[in-house]
Amino acid sequence: MLLEEENDEILLNEIIEEVKELIKEVNNLELETLLNEEYDRYNAILEIHAGAGGTEACDWANMLLRMYMRWCESNKYKYEIISLQEGEEAGIKSAYLFIKGKNIYGYLKSEKGIHRLVRLSPFDTAKRRHTSFASVDLTPDIEKDINIDIKEQDLKIDVYRSGGAGGQSVNTTDSAVRITHLPTGIVVTCQNERSQVKNKEIAMKILKSKLYQLEQEKINKSITDLKQGNMNIEFGSQIRSYIMHPYSLVKDHRTNYETSNVLKVLDGDINQFIEAYLHNNSKT
Repeated sequence: MLLEEENDEILLNEIIEEVKELIKEVNNLELETLLNEEYDRYNAILEIHAGAGGTEACDWANMLLRMYMRWCESNKYKYEIISLQEGEEAGIKSAYLFIKGKNIYGYLKSEKGIHRLVRLSPFDTAKRRHTSFASVDLTPDIEKDINIDIKEQDLKIDVYRSGGAGGQSVNTTDSAVRITHLPTGIVVTCQNERSQVKNKEIAMKILKSKLYQLEQEKINKSITDLKQGNMNIEFGSQIRSYIMHPYSLVKDHRTNYETSNVLKVLDGDINQFIEAYLHNNSKT
C-alpha cells in the first residue's frame, strides 16, 4: 500500500478524516430511516419557558436558549428568534426560536419536555445549591394550508412593546403580538417583525400549526389523556437533568443515556441525546 511504502503522516491524517466523515454520513443516513413520523421532515418552532423560581429559572431558560442556538450553528441550521421575553433581573422568561433545516422537527422532538438544572447558584451570596426547571415545546412549521376554523371571539389579542434587548432584529416598538386561544389556553407570541400585521400573521400561523397538531393527536387520544400529558414545570416531571454540583452529569430519564461533560452539552452538543432518543423510540 502507498501508506506503508511512504509512511506519510499527512496522507494518514487525510484518510482518518475521510473515514470519520464516512462514519458520520452512515450514522446520519441511519438516523434518517428513523424519522418516519408525520411531522419529522418539517421546520420547527421551538419554545422555551422558565419554570417557577424567579431569577434562577430565567437564567436556566437562557442557558437552554444558548444551547439550542449553538446546536443550530454547529449543525449549520438557520434559526431566528421570533419572540423573546426577558427576566426581571437576568435571563429570559420565554423565547420562540424558528429553526429551518432538513428534518428539524424529527431531530428536536427529543427535546420536548421539562429540563432540570442542579448547580451552585451564581445569584445566591451563600453559594447554596439550587434546582431550576424550564420547559421546551416544539411545533412543526406545517407548510401546507391548514383548514382550522378559528373564531374571532375565541382569540384574545394583545399588542405590546418588546422587552427584549434587540439582537437578531427583535424590535422595540409597540408591534409585538400575543395571541391567546381561549378554548385551549394556547398562547403564542411574535415580536421579530416591525410590522404589527406581520407579527400577527406569524403568530396566527404558529397557532394554526399548534391547533392542527392537537387535532391530529385527538385521533388517537382522548381529551383526558392530552391533559394528563401536559406536565407541570416542576420536580418529578423532567425528561432530562443537568447536574453541575456536587458532580457533573447530564442524564436523559427516558433513554438513560448520560454523559459527564455538562459544559459540552450546554455548548450545543446534544446530538448524542437526539440519537439515543430516536433509537430508543424505534424499539417501542
